Amino acid sequence: MSRMGKKGDLSNLERGVVVGARRASLSISQSAQLLGFSHTTISRVYKEWCEKGKTSSMRQSCGRKCLVDARGQRRMGRLIQADRRATLTEITTRYNRGMQQSICEATTRTTLRRMGYNSRRPHRLPLISTTNRKKRLQFARAHQNWTVEDWKNVAWSDESRFLLRHSNGRVRIWHKQNENMDPSCLVTTVQAGGGGVMVWGMFSWHTLGPLVPIGHRLNATGYLSIVSDHVHPFMSTMYPSSDGYFQQDNAPCHTARIISNWFLEHDNEFTVLKWPPQSPDLNPVEHLWDVVERELRALDVHPTNLHQLQDAILSIWANICKECFQHLVESMPRRIKAVLKAKGGQTPY
Repeated sequence: MSRMGKKGDLSNLERGVVVGARRASLSISQSAQLLGFSHTTISRVYKEWCEKGKTSSMRQSCGRKCLVDARGQRRMGRLIQADRRATLTEITTRYNRGMQQSICEATTRTTLRRMGYNSRRPHRLPLISTTNRKKRLQFARAHQNWTVEDWKNVAWSDESRFLLRHSNGRVRIWHKQNENMDPSCLVTTVQAGGGGVMVWGMFSWHTLGPLVPIGHRLNATGYLSIVSDHVHPFMSTMYPSSDGYFQQDNAPCHTARIISNWFLEHDNEFTVLKWPPQSPDLNPVEHLWDVVERELRALDVHPTNLHQLQDAILSIWANICKECFQHLVESMPRRIKAVLKAKGGQTPY
């Protein structure tokens, strides 16, 4: 229980205790000594209760009045909505224009935090043109009634590249003014990340598929080898009733004539899912690449050459738990709903 002077105010609980003590026929002196308040405070609270029946505090909070009232917060909110990338200095300058009482940047920062705004790095998403937006929306509408059981018949595929060394622009260090070139204050870089390993992989709800290292840039001829050597046996094994769908994006090597002709020759064995452009958010395999990337960064001993990097990637892929990729496939109805809600635009996935 707080103890405040005679000019201070009491909480509603403390005021009730004071009234209770007086009603118990304790004198002002006895109540003050028992509760630890001054005689003046006990007398004033008891008098307010006798005359007005008041047992709650009506006193306003102390402290300096806020310089940005509700109207000012609305004004600041409009400035944020007009320019999300504005700096704190720019917001303060624009707010002070035409205002009788100006504010400083510290007040702007405090007000924005009170309003729920925080400065964060923006999410990086692919640019979706008007045409591609319509195609994404058409795809979502065509598959909005697909259940998880339907999506279990889809085999997902994609390529990804993993670098040997990662550049992290968000690293910060502490150093004095004359220590900027101290070896302990430097971050070394390697051109092109020291090289990397490109892989192609596929999976379905039932199992992880093969992960194929690609030693060079993937072209139509190389992709044809992957399709015939890996996609065909996977689809034949997992979907012997020819009810499977194979998903691939619209990369040039995927849509080449020799690839399209090969799929036409095997259209009685499985169906190629017609995929909308610029839709990595709809492909759950993208999240598996994130899993591999996180596991690579978490290794106790990091790979020092491309051969070790490739072995690490293959090992991580083989040990991805079944619950992980099944959960991703089960999220497809929610992804479709997100695209419908965004009218073909970007989604949080």
